[in-house]
Amino acid sequence: MTPPPGWYRDPSYPLVERWWDGTAWTDHRRQPEAPQLPLTQPESPAGGGSGRAKAVALSVAGVVLVASIVTGAVLLRRDDGSGDAATTTATTAVSPSVSDTPSPSASTSAPSADDPSVVVDELNGITLPLLDGWVRPQYVAEHDVVMTTPGTYDCPGDPGLCRHGRVISRTVTANDERSPKALAQQDIEDAAKSSYDRDLIDNRPFKGITSHQEVKSGQVAVAGRAGYFVRWKVKTRVGPGGYVESLAFPSSVGSESLVIVRFAFDAGPDGPPLTDMDRITKGIRPVGDADTGGGVGSSIGPSK
Repeated sequence: MTPPPGWYRDPSYPLVERWWDGTAWTDHRRQPEAPQLPLTQPESPAGGGSGRAKAVALSVAGVVLVASIVTGAVLLRRDDGSGDAATTTATTAVSPSVSDTPSPSASTSAPSADDPSVVVDELNGITLPLLDGWVRPQYVAEHDVVMTTPGTYDCPGDPGLCRHGRVISRTVTANDERSPKALAQQDIEDAAKSSYDRDLIDNRPFKGITSHQEVKSGQVAVAGRAGYFVRWKVKTRVGPGGYVESLAFPSSVGSESLVIVRFAFDAGPDGPPLTDMDRITKGIRPVGDADTGGGVGSSIGPSK
């Protein structure tokens, strides 16, 4: 059980509220509209090793708020000035310097047992290379984000924190389309809007997209399978704009459902190099097969 989605006091900056999506903290913050009490966790019992807090009932002005069961306590710190908050699971009492609010979920991507520079996506049966300049996600709104650029910056539009680059991997379940080309062409508009138009709580961090241009598309081999990608350059009302790409290919596990990997890179000098899109694509492998780069479609290269 976790607290329902909503605005709660930010554990890293209690003067503002932060959006809890039901399972994790997002990067969205706002000024409080009215004074609110945070959800409260009790201290862990002495000698307890599980870190699982008991639910506590609070009575304020006749209104009873029941806190959900929260696993562990999260201590927040700043990591080398990068702007990302790192997490450490506490096995003792909750630190008095941390506001008692729901604990953000940890990264869903994991390092390979053999290679820490590889991110494993077990659901889709692939690994992705974690290039220099990229880190595993922390405190992101979407659970299928597999890597981000380190640090955040203040969005130029609506209040919130933005990142210069994100890579998302997801299984296609709500679409019967079996053609990687058709799926990539259908997905690119939604990929652009979700990255540079409106976020999950309907804020507009870049004040919307003013125009887009297809800069590249074509067939490409991905993890030994024939895939297809579409890349757009988008201009935004404020900020430098960016590049988005939808890459579709069949999974090598299970029913071989189509997989979509989305790239969102800010344009300008602060964004990651576009060549990282191609390097990550080339480095995608089936889980347990680090040498697979060819196979079906192995001779296919990107084309305009």
